[in-house]
Amino acid sequence: MTRLPLISWAEQMLAPMEQEPARHHRLLLDALANQAPGGRLMVLMPPGSAKSTYASVLFPAWFLAANGRASVIAASHTASLAEHFGRQVRNLFAEHPAVLGCKLCADNRAAGRWRTEAGGEYFAAGVRGPITGRRADLAIIDDPVKSWAEADSAEAREHVWNWYRADLSTRLKPGGRIVLIMTRWHEDDLGGRLLAGGEAWQTIRLPALAEADDPLGRAPGEPLWPDWETADQLAAKRRAVGERAWAALFQQSPRPTAGGLFATARIARTDRLPDGATSVRAWDLAATEAATGRDPDWTVGLKLMKTEAGGFIVADIVRLQAGPAAVEQAIAATARADGRAVPICLPQDPGQAGRAQVHYLAGRFAGHRVIASPETGAKITRAMPAASQIDAGNLTLLAAPWNRAFLDELRDFPHGSKDDQVDALSRAFAALTESAAPARRLRIPLLAR
Repeated sequence: MTRLPLISWAEQMLAPMEQEPARHHRLLLDALANQAPGGRLMVLMPPGSAKSTYASVLFPAWFLAANGRASVIAASHTASLAEHFGRQVRNLFAEHPAVLGCKLCADNRAAGRWRTEAGGEYFAAGVRGPITGRRADLAIIDDPVKSWAEADSAEAREHVWNWYRADLSTRLKPGGRIVLIMTRWHEDDLGGRLLAGGEAWQTIRLPALAEADDPLGRAPGEPLWPDWETADQLAAKRRAVGERAWAALFQQSPRPTAGGLFATARIARTDRLPDGATSVRAWDLAATEAATGRDPDWTVGLKLMKTEAGGFIVADIVRLQAGPAAVEQAIAATARADGRAVPICLPQDPGQAGRAQVHYLAGRFAGHRVIASPETGAKITRAMPAASQIDAGNLTLLAAPWNRAFLDELRDFPHGSKDDQVDALSRAFAALTESAAPARRLRIPLLAR
């Protein structure tokens, strides 16, 4: 087993290429070498900072050599990237057994699964890939996010989060360490959720251009690695990628999409609903089932309350991807649960067919008041009343599991891939306020039992 310090190991491996660790690499190597058992280390650096070279290649080789029978699980956004790192780590053992004081088992050829003669094990997998049956003294997660499209997808972010909680973190041995190396993409990416959670993470956040209280002692505006990219080169890159990508990928400070309509930070949460509030249940309808390779729109039923003080509370959201029969059953079941005092607000398609559909649904929900109105104007225009109330701090959510998906959609609107919850919210506000023109509504009176 090697007793070589990690910094010396890195310097020795880089010397043949006439390279040496820069000051931000030395800061990273020091944190990796001194991570305590059970520690959590998050490394946030921009693309091109060589963070993976040090944390996902040089470090795991040194860790396995220094810890004999230790096991490492290394994960990246795809299995191919994880195996790419695994191949480089394996090659270090094959090429430098004397320096590491440890040899690779002769029968190990797979890039993502191999062992050392001392009993160490290395296993590579894609994020969300199978790691059941594996145990780890060290888990390395490098670049869990693949692309902007994946970062902007609430569903994809939820999958990564569930994989981390249920799969990866449960694979650690007692005292097992985790190292997360990533570039930030979204406020709610894996790094964002972990920073907002209850675990204590040591965080190394190094933006491309220094900000106040820089960990390296840089002056504000000083580049991270001037030998690699100067301030002028970074300025050109900033102009090329735009402010949103610059703030997230290069400064490690993701922020909402520029031009977002809803000030979601102003939305509060509550654990209880008030007495004496007026309620409506507004629906945005879709009628296509989800399937492999297909992500249709959602049918959404949003219950909005207006309090006696004039505030608004989103009390419940029903959301499904289903065919017409299942959608009809969901509306009926929700109406029964809400009770007859809660009107049902439905969109009406243009023409006679739309009127016929509304009359059919009204008959289906006998005993309930049904309010049907056509979709008029742009989606952003219809959403403005709700956005204004949110901006004024007049909207609250009942704390519930649906909150996250709802806030994600509001945050991404109008640039997100889905807007069904926004449409339902707009319809609910129109029903509870005077912002919708009454002359354009079709009101169906309370039906007899």
